Amino acid sequence: MIKKTTLLLLTVFAMASAKAQTAEEVYNHYLDFNLARVDGTQGNAIQLGENLIPDTAKLPAKARINFYNSMGKLYEDDSQTVRAKQFYEKVAEAVPNYYVAQRALGYIYAKEAESFADKLNETANNPTENKKVMALYTAAAKKALPYLEKAQACDPDDDTLARINILLKNTKDTAGLANLKAKLVELSKNCIDLLDDK
Repeated sequence: MIKKTTLLLLTVFAMASAKAQTAEEVYNHYLDFNLARVDGTQGNAIQLGENLIPDTAKLPAKARINFYNSMGKLYEDDSQTVRAKQFYEKVAEAVPNYYVAQRALGYIYAKEAESFADKLNETANNPTENKKVMALYTAAAKKALPYLEKAQACDPDDDTLARINILLKNTKDTAGLANLKAKLVELSKNCIDLLDDK
């Protein structure tokens, strides 16, 4: 019985070892992923990226963040905003001054808020339902604002500024409106526009 158990354990260990990828193999898969992305084969790049996700811990930290950003962009371009958010949020958490991911997240959450804005008009005659929709709109707006503000501070854009102002007005954030200019000046420090993967 002990010999059978030992043999079984050795077999399982050997199989696990055979499936485990080395850091070098994972990095090579990351390079293949980047090549597919640059070649414009979006579907192939998404598939390669999804295959790489379980092993991202073996990538160097900067390459991992760059991978997350690339996956976010691929999913965003493929209209998979739920998946895109997951990756962009990892980037924003790891590199909070990288405003490109901040802008992407801000626009994703702003679009969610806009979808609730349409429902606000539809529920105008139902105060209970209207209040629920307003709470959803406000939550999405509050998620969008910090990301949009960082993006606007680092890379001023009329459309982004207009969205910020609309979200602040619609959520009746008068303090946010009054302090916006000073906040943008403060947020404009330490902006990062490119991610380094080495």
